[in-house]
Order: sequence, then C-alpha cells, then structure tokens
Amino acid sequence: MPLIDISPTISPRIAVWPGDVSFSRDVALDMTDGANLTLSAITTTVHVGAHTDAPNHYARDGQDIAARDLERYYGPAQVIRVDVPPGNRILPEHVTSDITAPRVLFHTGSFPDPDHWNTDFVSLSPQLIEWLHNQGVQLVGIDTPSIDPFDDKLLESHNAVAARDMAVLEGIVLTHVTPGPYTLIALPLRLEGADASPVRAVLAPSPVLVDALW
Repeated sequence: MPLIDISPTISPRIAVWPGDVSFSRDVALDMTDGANLTLSAITTTVHVGAHTDAPNHYARDGQDIAARDLERYYGPAQVIRVDVPPGNRILPEHVTSDITAPRVLFHTGSFPDPDHWNTDFVSLSPQLIEWLHNQGVQLVGIDTPSIDPFDDKLLESHNAVAARDMAVLEGIVLTHVTPGPYTLIALPLRLEGADASPVRAVLAPSPVLVDALW
C-alpha cells in the first residue's frame, strides 16, 4: 500500500517559531555550474517542520533525542479529528472517538499553512495527556507547531508528557488524511545532545497491522 506523507515541505519559506533559526541551504558545489557533483549544507532549527521533541527540550535532566527508543515512533497509530475553537486546548471531552492505538495524532486544522505562522493554533491540555496515558497511549501528535499554546510559558502539556515519559510529534500535516487506524513511521535522527529532530513522518494505511500489534 502507498505511504501517506504527513510532513510539510522544508524550504526557506517554512515558518519556524518566532526567534528560532529559519531554514537555509548553502550550495558549495553545483553541477549546473559545471561541478562534477552537487554538494550543500543546511542550517535550521531542529524543531523545523514535522519533528519530535526530546525530553531535554522541556525537562532539565531529560534524555536527548539520540537516546530515545525508536519503537516509540513506529507502529500502530490513530488519527482523530477534533473541532476546537482557535487558541484553545483539546480536553478529553472534545475526543468523540474511542482510543484504539498507542499513538494518537490530532487533526485540528488550526495551523493550515506551514509556510505562514499563526499564533492561535489549537494545543493539548494536561488533562488530555493524563487521559490518553491512562489508556496506554505512548506518543501524541498534533498538526500544529506545539502541544502547548503559543503564549504559554509554563509548558503544562510538555511537562505532563515528561512526567509520563511519552513521546511528542509536532508540525505534521493531516488535511488529506481520513481519521482512523494507520501505522506511523516517524523516526528521529540520532543527533547527540539535540532537543528535537526533524522527521519524515508517514502513515501506512494498514489496519490489519494495527490490529495485530495493538
């Protein structure tokens, strides 16, 4: 079955958190200029596009992304669509679907253009994190830049995730994805010391695999 790409295109146009490092690509050699190969380097935040946070991003003694178990980012997943007003947090009562997988991805539609920053995106609530964890969820994802609101300085949902050693997947694109069961593949790079890693997040439409592994 074909994979469903849920990653935004990373380019100089992609929006990053205000004050963070934008994406740029420096071309050292280019075959269009007569070189024997093309060679380039990139500069950007590790929180660019679809990315997974490491615990050391929000917990003082947390693991870096290189130390995380890859099993967290591969396996049965569930896409859930929620209808929440802009700028609000998702609460357990906003979720009308039964939780059927250990990885849950929320489609909020509140950050519609990855190349245009808006501050009123929907986020997660600490109550939701606790509720999901009690049902065996080990990874939570969202189609916005953060699981906490733009102006939140306490990082309540990140701290709730840290307390339960869950994984976070942010910045995914779910506008073209039908809610339901999938297999998630979103492996982080092995970046020593890093507080996050960009990922090429994809879904495999294989509910049989989901049922077998859940």
